[in-house]
Amino acid sequence: MSETNGLTIGELEAKYFLYRKALKQLLLEGRSSSGIEKTLCWSRLQTLHHCLPRQYKSPDHIRHQLRREIELEQGPA
Repeated sequence: MSETNGLTIGELEAKYFLYRKALKQLLLEGRSSSGIEKTLCWSRLQTLHHCLPRQYKSPDHIRHQLRREIELEQGPA
């Protein structure tokens, strides 16, 4: 299976942590959910989840994980 832009699943898997990092940066910037869902990193995370759902969580699940992680890093307000 391959992505429409010519990327293979292997290439997407290799960049998984970069997509997570980009998503975290978007959350730190305070981007809206609808804005985040239009990004390339969201699309790539969706593709990975769609092709390999047992290995990769949905982008929505990852977003919630990252929000919790950010809250823990920032500590009590």
